[in-house]
Amino acid sequence: MNTPIHVVAAVIHNQKGEILCARRSKTMTLPGYWEFPGGKVELDETPAIALVREIREELRCEIVVGSFIEETTYRYEAFTIRLQTYFSTVQSGTMFALEHSELKWIAWQDLRLLEWAPADIPAVERVMQLCKKEFMNN
Repeated sequence: MNTPIHVVAAVIHNQKGEILCARRSKTMTLPGYWEFPGGKVELDETPAIALVREIREELRCEIVVGSFIEETTYRYEAFTIRLQTYFSTVQSGTMFALEHSELKWIAWQDLRLLEWAPADIPAVERVMQLCKKEFMNN
């Protein structure tokens, strides 16, 4: 089996309970699928440091990495990824899609309406669970 590529993704949320979703562009693998933005963890990085760097590179904004959500290992045809997701908030900057074809704020209840990259689906389900629990407790 091939060694999984270590990837991190930010589940960026706003004050309205919406989650930032990013659509993969035609130049990326799995074009047209939605994902949580992020990227590869370099050898000398922690997941949080990699996530801040990747979001700066992909969206041109600064984030604060919050609590861990989910870890999934998913085998695609040509490669395997180990995806770790974290809640995050925008600290500064205006988001701009440099790699993705589209960015969209979606209410957490509507996340299943998008066609997600397979590796992101467990995180989508966990985010919905956690948001529902939070919503019920307030």
